[in-house]
Amino acid sequence: MSEPVEQPQIPAFVLVRPQMGENIGAAARAMWNFGLDRMRIVAPRDGWPNQNAVAMASGAGRLLDEAQVSEDLATSIGDCAFVFATTARARDLTKPVFSPEAAMRLAAEKIGQGQRVAVLFGPERAGLENEDIARANAIISVPVNPQFASLNLAQCVLLVGYEWMRAVGDVTHQTTEMAGTEWAEAIEVEHLANHYQDRLEEAGFFFPDHKAQSMRTNLRNMWSRMPLTRADVQMMHGMMRQLIRWKTRDD
Repeated sequence: MSEPVEQPQIPAFVLVRPQMGENIGAAARAMWNFGLDRMRIVAPRDGWPNQNAVAMASGAGRLLDEAQVSEDLATSIGDCAFVFATTARARDLTKPVFSPEAAMRLAAEKIGQGQRVAVLFGPERAGLENEDIARANAIISVPVNPQFASLNLAQCVLLVGYEWMRAVGDVTHQTTEMAGTEWAEAIEVEHLANHYQDRLEEAGFFFPDHKAQSMRTNLRNMWSRMPLTRADVQMMHGMMRQLIRWKTRDD
């Protein structure tokens, strides 16, 4: 009985004819930032292994050690069921074109079905050739400035890797570091609003009379609109108390 074939959980990133070892190392770092460790390299210009790549990888050297190196693209992607090719230029080829975001959603879907997926990245000077793209099932087109469409190899790898993480990871789109405090409760904000209103009443702030109620309402609305922490509330109470002490001392 044959052993079950392990299905891949992440896409392979294929660097096609990369020219500089530094860019290969930087691409490895970019991949590992997003948990991608299946690097394939096709016909690197300066041979392999490459010490410049190792130096630049800095912490992601394992990807270089385990990279699959091939002499031609057909061999490198021979086990893949679906292949994306990245390009910033229009091509005279009829193929579906995806944004990086949509492409990585589709990649996640296909990998979930047990398919092997690869993403091709071209050499630094001019990107993938049409002969390379012809072997791909679809194109990833990065929306860039048409007057400066060239992306560094590692930048492109980083961008697609980020979209992969968004497609499969639990991405927190916004958070707030609380720095040892908590959000103030409504009752705490209410007490703060009353404190300021009372002191301002004593100072004659709400004047003239026909505008006073509107001013009170606007002040209340300001407090409720502000995202206050308990530390903020305590500080605001302290500020007002100190102002009252300072005024009394001068009197």
